[in-house]
Amino acid sequence: MESVHYLLMKAHTRLNQTILSQASEIGLTAGQPKILEYLMTHEGSDQKTISKYCEIRQSTVGNILLGMEKHGLIKRKQIEGNRRSLYVFLTDKGRQAATDMAFIFDTCEHDALKYLTTDEIEQLKILLNKICMKFETDIKE
Repeated sequence: MESVHYLLMKAHTRLNQTILSQASEIGLTAGQPKILEYLMTHEGSDQKTISKYCEIRQSTVGNILLGMEKHGLIKRKQIEGNRRSLYVFLTDKGRQAATDMAFIFDTCEHDALKYLTTDEIEQLKILLNKICMKFETDIKE
C-alpha cells in the first residue's frame, strides 16, 4: 500500500482536477470556486479573512478577486467607519456561479465517497480534521 502522504496528495489532485474541469465549463478559473463557496456564507469579508480561510496567499487572493470583479462575480466596497479595507460581496451573477459550484462540489464529493459507508465517511472527516489541527498547531507555535 502507498504512503499516507501520497494517498492524500493523489486523492486531492484527482478531486481537484474534476472540480476545476467542471468549474471551467461555467467560466471559472482556479481559486474562484473556493472563494465563491466561502462568500456564500461569509459575504462582506475582507481579502485577509478570505485568504486565511481559503488557505491562499493574500496577494494571490487579490489577483483572483480582481479577475472575479472584472467578470462581474463580485463587487468590493468600503463599509462605513473603515476606509482602509475593501469588503467583498457577491453580485447576482456571482451568487448564481456559487450555487452552480455548490452543486459541482456536492456531486464530486458524492462520487468520491460513494464506496464508503456513512460510518467510514464520518471517520474520514475526524481523521482529516485531526491532521489539519496538527498543522494549525504548528503554525501557531
